[in-house]
Amino acid sequence: MKFGMEAQMRIEQQMRLAPRMIQSMEILQLPILALQERIEQELNSNPVLEMEEPSNPEDAGPADQQSQDDIGEKDLVVDTDNNKVKDFERLDGLDDDYDDYMGRGEVFRRRTSPDEPDKKLEAINNTAAPPQSLHEHLTEQWQMVEASDGVKKAGSTIIDYIDERGYLTVRLEQLHNKDKADFTIDDLKQALQLVQKLEPPGVGARDLRECLLIQMAQSGEDMSFEQHLVSEHMDDLLENRLPDIARKMKCSVEEINRAIERIAKLDTSPGLQIGIDRNNPITADVIVEYLDDSDDYSVRLADSDLPTLRVNNYYMKMAKDAKVNEKTKQFLQNNIRSAQWIIDAIEQRKNTLLKVARSIVKYQREFFDKGQLYLKPLPMSKIADEVGVHLATVSRAVAGKYVQCGWGILPLRKFFSGGTEDTEGGEHSWEAIRAKLQQIIDAEDKCKPLSDDEIRKKLAEAGISNLARRTIAKYRKLLKIPTARFRKKY
Repeated sequence: MKFGMEAQMRIEQQMRLAPRMIQSMEILQLPILALQERIEQELNSNPVLEMEEPSNPEDAGPADQQSQDDIGEKDLVVDTDNNKVKDFERLDGLDDDYDDYMGRGEVFRRRTSPDEPDKKLEAINNTAAPPQSLHEHLTEQWQMVEASDGVKKAGSTIIDYIDERGYLTVRLEQLHNKDKADFTIDDLKQALQLVQKLEPPGVGARDLRECLLIQMAQSGEDMSFEQHLVSEHMDDLLENRLPDIARKMKCSVEEINRAIERIAKLDTSPGLQIGIDRNNPITADVIVEYLDDSDDYSVRLADSDLPTLRVNNYYMKMAKDAKVNEKTKQFLQNNIRSAQWIIDAIEQRKNTLLKVARSIVKYQREFFDKGQLYLKPLPMSKIADEVGVHLATVSRAVAGKYVQCGWGILPLRKFFSGGTEDTEGGEHSWEAIRAKLQQIIDAEDKCKPLSDDEIRKKLAEAGISNLARRTIAKYRKLLKIPTARFRKKY
């Protein structure tokens, strides 16, 4: 065995992303709300970056009332007479401006009017207080309940195990600790009855049957028939065996249907009435509008709320001034470079997103004209070739973005999907096929609902003939449509 060291040369390619490229991809992927937040962070962290104020000629005063702060911007013209004192005072003032700035500890920002409102303070004042959680809501009510110490402790333990839907997810026996004598099983049972009387109605139930019965008991209406229906025939009710229930209860199917309509008004997840609203706000990034005069669509970005950024001219001059020390100059140059990067990245995001959106509208014209059923298969690679960018760039451009059009606010990713051809050679996306399936089920006779195989035949009559029955079942589940047995109306 021989040990030794030797030098070798080899040629290989490696892809290394520069910081500027990484930043551009991050900015491209941000939706409009996240981009606004990112711009605010950059404005707070970079002293040379500022918002460009819209020009308003009315705010400008007469030429003879020019601000003293801008006197250094005037052209230097030395008078021909003997009185040159003012001109030399201006020359001295230019140096004093830089010296005065270097002595300040504060960051230079644009001048604001004393009457101008503080945007950050307004945002804080207009921000809603965080909503009360279900646990806090129940605990607050439980503190007002009068009971023995054992029952109070047992009730607090029960509330700790109520999930966000309002259900008690563990058995009472599991909450009882034999090693501790804080409360007994009887305390737990008594506490559960008291907890189930708290708001919202139905909270503290251990299953759907108990949840419905609690709400019916607390209802001001007479729901004795519905209570008997739920308590004795819940399993048959869930299986839609209404004729069997009617025979057992010795009543008509019409009476059961009326009872079901009343039960349907009850809340099966009462805990969701209280708590944090997890619905994130959606703001359109692209607006598509139909133009009657040209029979075409205009595509524009919804970026009117985005501020126009620029590099502060005062800092630009300082970075080039020979009198500024090297450390300060390096600091300014780094921040100027970073500011220019973010400005370029935002501009590139606008251009890319606009090109992608226009290309989407071009290929999906029939959808914007006629609706969901005319959505065509569209791979991202086709848009990438059209725009002249990489496939990953298109993916990032549409990620988390929404378009506002005549059919509502829709995700941009909706327009990219596979599909199939019909018998006449027309293309149908999977989204369009699911919409057609929903249309067929909505139009069916609910007394004789269609099976998956019958739905497949209906689609074949519409020209979509190459779908398997299991594909129909999969799409039906995605649309949260129950089987024919559960859709049947008696």
